[in-house]
Parts: sequence; structure tokens; C-alpha cells
Amino acid sequence: MKLAKAITGTGDYHLVCDAGQGWVEVGSLRDTPGLLSEILHSADPRQLVSTLVNGKTLWDPSFVTGFLAPVDRQEIWAAGVTYLRSSQARQAESEGAARFYDLVYKAPRPELFFKATPNRVSPPGGVVRFRKDSKWSVPEPELTLVISPKMKIVGATIGNDMSARDIEGENPLYLPQAKVYSGSCSIGPVIYLSKSPDELQNLEIVLEIHRNGELAFKGNTSTAQLARKLIDLVDWLGRENEFPNGVMLMTGTGIVPPDEFTLAKGDRVKITIEGIGTLENPVE
Repeated sequence: MKLAKAITGTGDYHLVCDAGQGWVEVGSLRDTPGLLSEILHSADPRQLVSTLVNGKTLWDPSFVTGFLAPVDRQEIWAAGVTYLRSSQARQAESEGAARFYDLVYKAPRPELFFKATPNRVSPPGGVVRFRKDSKWSVPEPELTLVISPKMKIVGATIGNDMSARDIEGENPLYLPQAKVYSGSCSIGPVIYLSKSPDELQNLEIVLEIHRNGELAFKGNTSTAQLARKLIDLVDWLGRENEFPNGVMLMTGTGIVPPDEFTLAKGDRVKITIEGIGTLENPVE
């Protein structure tokens, strides 16, 4: 079952659901702006959505003209160095702190950091940005967990964690500047409501970067390559912390373009995660 914040041809915004046959309206976002948060608060989001759409008519597919990011009041957090490839990349870009990245990859405590407030999240098809003061920036495709206020994994979406590798590599204390800025994050287009976190353990992730109409880079990985369990990442995130509207957690990347590659204005980033869909954004 998938949830999305749809834009219709009339300019209205709706929370919609697709259980396999097509889009059905869950509710109007103009009438209930925090509807997504209300669903995440429920004991069983899948069951609540099923109840809300029961008896409603399928929409004509052409009625949906676009999607908003599937977030309303949720903070976005991220985990780092959760794949071997990301550990190697961090060590390569940061001569002075390479040892620390190796240690955190093996340590019980993960690297967790704040990524974005809802207003910093670009929608599907919306522009993502690299910093003007960065000369080495890349997208990081990540399975993004959707977590209830009770710190239960209720589903997942696709996340693009834009990163300035040179700024972070210069000094690990610059991580917030390398990661948190306007246009540094995109999420969507849908939330897959999972029956169990086990459904998210072995999904293929594919990254494509297109430049001037041609494929400039392509890479793939699987969530099976994660060095940490999803429930463990959520457990650490919830320690000494509260998220009254739920929270989203990017789980790290296993795909890193080669060191000589950096994003350019006009590129298009396309991230596909098996069973969830495709998130695509132009780069500025």
C-alpha cells in the first residue's frame, strides 16, 4: 500500500492511496493539513488508511498532475557510514579523520545527524541544489524510513541526501554545512506502508545521473548491504529524543560516484528503489 500527497488538475492537494489498483482519495489536505501526521499517530496506519478509503471510487490516473513531498510536520534525520562503500568514500575524502569513519562503521553507536525541516525538502520533480561554495558535490540515494511517534517503522520512501564531499572532507566538524542547506534534500514520491520492517531489508537501489540528455553515472546497491539493522538505527535515534509528529530517517548510501565526479547545473538525479518507485529531481 502506497500513500502520496497528490496535486490535481484543479490545483487542489489530496492525500491519496494506491493499494494496487490505482489512486483513491484518503482526504483533502486543504481541509486536514496534518492528515499524514494523524495517520502516523495511529496504532495501525495501514488499517486506518484502508478504513478511510473504503467504498471510495478510483480516480482517473490523468487527474493526478504531480506530487508533493510526503511530509508535513516530520523532521528528516540521517544515518551515515552504514554501508562499506560510504565508509571507504568518507575515509578517502578526509585524510585527517579517516580513522574515525572506520571506527564509526564498526562501532555499536551509529552516526546520526539532523538533515532537514519540512520547508527544506524539495518535492518530486523539484530542484535540488549543490552549494555555491562547494566544488565536489554528489547526491546520496537512500532508503528513508517513515517512523511513528512511538518510534515504530511504519513504512519507507525514497530520499536524496545532497552532500558537499569537499566541505565535509576538509573537517568533519563541517558536516552540518555539508549536509544542511536550502535544497539539500528531496523525498518521495510515495510512502510505502510496510507490514513489517523485514520487507525493507533486501531492496535494490539504483542511482542514475543524466547530463545533457545522456547517462553520466549509474550505480546500484541493495539494502541487504546495510551494516546495521533498521530497527537498531531507529532505536538509537529515539534514545533521549522525542518526535511528537513522527520522523523520517535516511539510512545511508551504498552508492558513491567516483572521486572525479561532481554535480553540475542542469543534471537530473533519478533514484529508484524496488517496490517504492522513482524519485527524480533537476539540479541547480
